[in-house]
Amino acid sequence: MTVLARKIELVDNRADDAAIRVADVSLSLPDRSGRRIDILDKVGLAVRPGEFVSIVGPSGCGKSTLLNCIAGLRTAEAGTIEVLDRPTGAPRADVGYMFQTHALFPWRTVLENAEMALELSGMPRLERRERAQRMLERMGLGGFESHYPGEISGGMRQRVSLARMLVTNPSVLLMDEPFGALDAQTKLLMQELFLDEWEKLRRTVLFVTHDLAEAIVMSDRIIVMSARPGRIIREYTVGLPRPRLLAEVRSTSRFVQLWDALWSDLRSEATDSLRGSRHGR
Repeated sequence: MTVLARKIELVDNRADDAAIRVADVSLSLPDRSGRRIDILDKVGLAVRPGEFVSIVGPSGCGKSTLLNCIAGLRTAEAGTIEVLDRPTGAPRADVGYMFQTHALFPWRTVLENAEMALELSGMPRLERRERAQRMLERMGLGGFESHYPGEISGGMRQRVSLARMLVTNPSVLLMDEPFGALDAQTKLLMQELFLDEWEKLRRTVLFVTHDLAEAIVMSDRIIVMSARPGRIIREYTVGLPRPRLLAEVRSTSRFVQLWDALWSDLRSEATDSLRGSRHGR
C-alpha cells in the first residue's frame, strides 16, 4: 500500500463544507530584545465536519500558536480564520479547547471543575451537576467527584480536563498535546478513551502532537509543518480502518510506511530548526 501524501504550498481552504478554514494566516511575535520573529507564514488549511486532523512539526514551528489563533486566544496579523462559518474571536460554547496541562482549578473539586463551563453558561445548578456527573462516570471517574486535583493522579486530572471539554458537547475540538505529559501506559489508555468517545459523535478535531504514532492511530489526515516560520509543507491521508487501537495497527505495513514518511519529513525540518537556533534564527 502506498503512502498517500501531497507536497503542499498552501492547503486548499475553500472547501464548501469546512468546519475550520484557515487562509493565508501569518504572525510574528517580539523576542526578549523586541526583535520581531516570524512564527507563521501564510498558513492555510481546511478541516471538514467530523474529520480528525493532526498537526505535527518540529518544536517551535508554531503548531500551538496556530491552534491558539483558531481558538481566538491570539490574533493573527494577516489572513482569515473561520470556525463553523463564523470568524474566530472570543471563546465559544461550540468550540472546546484542551491544553497541554490539565489547567484545573486546585480549589475546586473534580465535579466543580467538570461543570465549570456549564456554570459560566448560566445553566441551573442541578442540571449542570447531573450532566457533569454523567460525563465523569463516562471518563471512569465516578466516586472521585469530591476530590481535589491535588488528590488524584496526573492521568485522572487529564480525564477531568477531557470531561470538562466534552460536557458542553462542542462541535469542534481543539487539542494541544493533551496527552503529552502522561506516562506511556496512561497515554495509551487516554488515547483509547478519547477515541471511544469520538467514535460516538464524530466531532471535528484539530489535534497538535509531537507523537507520530499518536497522530497515525488517531487521525484521518496528518498535516506536517515546516521549521519556523511555520508553513504547511505536506499532508498525509492515514487510510487505516476504524475503530483503531495502537496495539493493533502499529505492526501493519500502512502504519510503518506512514511513520517512516513522517519522520523523514520531520527529521529534515527539525535539523533545519536546530541549525537555525544555533545561528540565532
